[in-house]
Amino acid sequence: MDPNKVDEASGNSGDDGEMASVMGFSGFGKKARTFDLDAIFEHTRRTAIERRQRVLEERKKDDQMQEEGESSKAVKPSVLAPRDNAAAATSRKQESGSSSDSGSDSDSDSELIGPPLPPQYTAQDDDGDLVRPPRPSGSTAHSDDDDDDEEEEEQDDDDDNPVKKIPDTHEITLQHGTRTVSALALDPSGARLVTGGYDYDVRFWDFAGMDQALQAFRSLQPCECHQITSLQYSNTGDVILVVSGNAQAKVLDRDGFNVMECVKGDQYIVDMAKTKGHTAMLNSGCWHPKIKEEFMTCSNDGTVRTWDLSSEKKHKSVFKPRSFQGKKVVPTCCTYSRDGKLIAAGCQDGTIQIWDRNLSVHTKFHCRQAHIPGSDTSSICFSYDGVTLASRGGDDTMKLWDIRNFKKPVNVATGLPNNFTMTDCCFSPDDKLLVTGTSMKKDQGNGKLVFFDRASFQRVYEIEVTNASVVRCLWHPKLNQIMVGTGNGLAKVYYDPVKSHRGAKLCVVKNQRKERQAETLTQDYIITPHALPMFREARQRSTRKQLEKDRLDPKKSHKPEPPVSGPGRGGRVAAHGGTLSSFIVKNIALDKTDDSNPRQAILRHAKEASDNPYWVAPAYTHTQPEPLFAEDSEEDEEAEKEPEWKKRKI
Repeated sequence: MDPNKVDEASGNSGDDGEMASVMGFSGFGKKARTFDLDAIFEHTRRTAIERRQRVLEERKKDDQMQEEGESSKAVKPSVLAPRDNAAAATSRKQESGSSSDSGSDSDSDSELIGPPLPPQYTAQDDDGDLVRPPRPSGSTAHSDDDDDDEEEEEQDDDDDNPVKKIPDTHEITLQHGTRTVSALALDPSGARLVTGGYDYDVRFWDFAGMDQALQAFRSLQPCECHQITSLQYSNTGDVILVVSGNAQAKVLDRDGFNVMECVKGDQYIVDMAKTKGHTAMLNSGCWHPKIKEEFMTCSNDGTVRTWDLSSEKKHKSVFKPRSFQGKKVVPTCCTYSRDGKLIAAGCQDGTIQIWDRNLSVHTKFHCRQAHIPGSDTSSICFSYDGVTLASRGGDDTMKLWDIRNFKKPVNVATGLPNNFTMTDCCFSPDDKLLVTGTSMKKDQGNGKLVFFDRASFQRVYEIEVTNASVVRCLWHPKLNQIMVGTGNGLAKVYYDPVKSHRGAKLCVVKNQRKERQAETLTQDYIITPHALPMFREARQRSTRKQLEKDRLDPKKSHKPEPPVSGPGRGGRVAAHGGTLSSFIVKNIALDKTDDSNPRQAILRHAKEASDNPYWVAPAYTHTQPEPLFAEDSEEDEEAEKEPEWKKRKI
């Protein structure tokens, strides 16, 4: 360094020191740090060389072990770190002799500098472009890429196999009653479940409010002594349609209070279109999927009627199913299409008839021989795409129909026993499976929930529910849970902790509430400050002592009568009386006491009444005054001694 510059620097530093002393501080702060770049680069280069040698040694060991225990033909190359890959590529160039020693050293040094390469790239070509090696087919070594690809393949398999989407790993059982659960309904949000049965009851279940006891929070009989045949929430979830065995459908709100009751028609009118309502028992009903005020019912009077929630005095429109000869036919089930434009009904003569909602005279689609005539079609259901229709017949079959070609069924499944007029069939949320239940006679097997593939119509899965018939089934699309109603009064909910959402998962995690023990209520102490001392009650100092005294009192503790030690009929009898008549004879008829003098008979109990006052005296102990009797005077005694004829007559 030039000495003049050193002198100038020293002079500047002296000037800075003088200025700092004049201004009153020691200096102008810390000096800037200096870095030796040559030493840093040298240290980095040595570290890279050591790491490269270590990786090469490990690679040689791996190759030796693979040669010793080689079990497959192709071996997947190990994935090295970016710099290690570069070092390996450099070593391969040195071994092949394609480049000079100096060139390889400079290439390795240049490749070691820069950001790390992606793990899937292992080398560079001659132009410097990144090259991804081909993936061997018979590789035995597993990497992260293999795991990711396997997970993707498993997900694809799950998507392709709809059976794996069935939520049946867990279940809960709701005890509705002892008779058949003939109706199920779940609101659109999946928060509440409603069940109805042959015992006339409608029970409300709240998943968010239940605990592990699984008790319904409300039970009522909206239709008195009529069996419930169908329940359904509206598409907004605020009202419930109740269809029972009478001729009038009811609409309830979420809490079970009556909102509307359909009017009953005149049963003496021949033309059912002229009456204002149904005249015979109802079979089924459902809400319109788009219009929240409209619902539909079908009845044994041979009509399908639509109603408006705002006008309960008359139906909205009437659809009359007809047979091939033009005679009246009873519809057993009815439903709307998914878009609400079509109305379908299954009839007792085995036909399925579909109308346009706005044209109630002629059918739009009509299948004459859908099921065996005389067998009640228990359920019809449209698929989510609105083109396919599934029907569950009373002839132990389930059929799949395409409404565009409604003459022949697309697929038919047989061997499905059906003993109820409301056995369900429904589609899965992904529209790939079809679900229905089977009926069983008592003690002859278990009722099953059967799943069919929609495309091939093969029976792909079964769930044994209980030792009774499976009547109702419902697969909720939002919860991804399956609700089942059985013939022995149970409502089961099947779910999967991973695939299902909310619903039954909310109540199974809540511990059962402990019942509060009823506390013994003591007699209330009434404070009367102005009462006389004789009427004032003594204040109880200790509640426990008073409870102990009341426990010893047979009247306050309600001590039961002792049991009769001997046979008896028609009443309580003593041990020596076998019958009531013998008891009466022994105690009354054979009583030898002489009651000819009633005064003596009453005074016979005087001593016992005075010693043990049990009946009358305790009631007047506090209020009865002491009796004061007049004393006998001498004049009275003399008057008694006088003869009768000498007494004065008054």
